Amino acid sequence: MAFQISGIQQLGVGVEDVYTAWNWYREHFGQDVLLSDAPGEASMMQPYTAHRPQTRHTILAYNMQGGGGLEIWQYTSRKPTFASFEIKLGDLGTTIGKLKSQNPAAAYLYFKSKKPELLLSGFGKNLAGKDHFFMKDPFGNLFEIVESDITFRETKSKVGGVYGAIVGVTDMEKSIAFYKDILGYDTVLYDKTDNFEDFAKLPGGDDKFRRVLLGHSLKRKGPFSNFLNESQIELIQLIDTDKRQPRKIYDFETHLWGDPGFIQICYDIRNMKELKEYCESKGCPFTCDSNPEAYESEAKIFDMGGASGHFTYIEDPDGNLIEFVETYYVPIVAKIGLGINLQKRDPERPMPDFILAGLKVLRKDEGYIHSGTAKEKTRISDECAEAMKMRNN
Repeated sequence: MAFQISGIQQLGVGVEDVYTAWNWYREHFGQDVLLSDAPGEASMMQPYTAHRPQTRHTILAYNMQGGGGLEIWQYTSRKPTFASFEIKLGDLGTTIGKLKSQNPAAAYLYFKSKKPELLLSGFGKNLAGKDHFFMKDPFGNLFEIVESDITFRETKSKVGGVYGAIVGVTDMEKSIAFYKDILGYDTVLYDKTDNFEDFAKLPGGDDKFRRVLLGHSLKRKGPFSNFLNESQIELIQLIDTDKRQPRKIYDFETHLWGDPGFIQICYDIRNMKELKEYCESKGCPFTCDSNPEAYESEAKIFDMGGASGHFTYIEDPDGNLIEFVETYYVPIVAKIGLGINLQKRDPERPMPDFILAGLKVLRKDEGYIHSGTAKEKTRISDECAEAMKMRNN
């Protein structure tokens, strides 16, 4: 059985305060489906956390309009540390998250009236002829709101789920091959080299770039494919490197995975064993693996805050982290044991829409961050952090 990629499961974003960040993304990006709220230990990511285990508090949130979610990630055993330099376009890694919108004009007017200081461009057409604009969140992360008519369910939000990302690279041809061969982005939607007007107000945006927007010709398959649906990756390469050299956003020694910024692009997949073998054949072996024994048996299952599964990581040619998650179980109503078991399903067949629509029962409002549940999660998070600090000292 070949592996399947169902779509972008989530875009990881490191923050200083997980509840403050989630509440903002809930209110302004419609990310109110709280799939998991999970304090705990990140012991398996030591290649990217200065070779030491750390504790963290994460929230995985979605928008019922569909698309990928946001994995909102806060260190608790150490102070989250920003990059020591201003991150600019062309720097290496994920610099901008793409969010889809049925009506970017309405989204633009919403932010212009509510949060005008967050807008980083005017409203206009992108190089593919789609409505779009750039903005930032209050935490310094950049987003592009892009027109898309693919919607899972209607909501009041002007913005939908994660649609992709803009990634800085050093070798465009090598990066195109990686994102095509490994992740299935086999369609070039545009390939332009110039100084771009829509970049002008972004950090480093007055430089000359080559921009290549990649899509996929084949419809994604898998249980969550109707919800996650299509996505795009835009690769950008700084042309005039005599003027400035692109920097790695994460060096994993001082600015660690999980620190503020976009920490990973995560794909929902089926058949991790086949994917592992395929990635190795392409010279991209897994660099982290939550369950290396799973290829021989299913003895271990990684708990993702009630959900369970198997995660792995690879690096793109410039070291940007790509995560793969094979989900085994998704809780819907944990108190009564209601959830979705994926291990015995046809890996190519999409989940019926009426089942995925049940995720709406996980929608939360601002009251959640003041609830007894959130207070208990914070208590557990604090205890884990103190225990880890004692171990690391």
